[in-house]
Amino acid sequence: MATIEEALAIERLERDIFRGASTESQLPRTFGGQVAGQALVSAVRTVDPSFQVHSLHGYFLRPGNPEEPTVYLVERIRDGRSFCTRRVTGVQDGQAIFMMSASFHHGDEGPEHQDVMPEVEGPENLPDASVTMTPERLWAMREWEHWDIRTVPPEQISQRDGAVAQQQVWFRYRHPLPNDPLFHVCTLAYMSDMTLLGSSKVIHPDEDTQNASLDHAMWFLRPFRADEWLLYDQSSPSAGYGRALTGGKIWDREGNLVAAVVQEGLIRTPRKK
Repeated sequence: MATIEEALAIERLERDIFRGASTESQLPRTFGGQVAGQALVSAVRTVDPSFQVHSLHGYFLRPGNPEEPTVYLVERIRDGRSFCTRRVTGVQDGQAIFMMSASFHHGDEGPEHQDVMPEVEGPENLPDASVTMTPERLWAMREWEHWDIRTVPPEQISQRDGAVAQQQVWFRYRHPLPNDPLFHVCTLAYMSDMTLLGSSKVIHPDEDTQNASLDHAMWFLRPFRADEWLLYDQSSPSAGYGRALTGGKIWDREGNLVAAVVQEGLIRTPRKK
């Protein structure tokens, strides 16, 4: 399957128009993380390198065709001294499949604090997902064969008071990545859509549902590398009316909170034909 470099490959067609590569996939629709990652790469290409991505807010509007490339139209909303804003629309066959706003920050000085990383079993003591995956889910490991993904067993998760659905996943890209910090940000945007909606299913394991990402927001808080271990601490505080709200905090091995994610996804009972 495609490497992350191939999945995030972007071709510039015009000053603010880009085309994302289509890559080999087993999925019936384009992986949402790939669309978000390519959209972010497109936005990055229009911003001065002195600015760093600090947030993105995206909406998945239509299923993408994984066999077709996606064209990204970038609008330069604002170029300020401290912040820049871009709006990106991903288009296939003349229809918008994804819309995203991305904000960039030059960086300032100010007070600092963060939550404490949860106590959790280290990834080296957990089996690779390719070992624990059920036979019917092995296709997922082929789809993302370049990612090392290790799920913390439910019985080893420290349950937070009042939290109804929790999931913890260690992950890293298996191969060394370029040193460019923006490439690691775009790589994490790609990865952040993976496994998150699954946190809403941990207390409904036997229910047959149709699942899809609806919207996705992400904040990048501190430097990190996507080819080093990151802990994705996930929860789903609510599900109802065919939708589930999920969220996650992403930590590095040193306990630094590097990113935060919120996503709402489709999780509905399949409609009768």
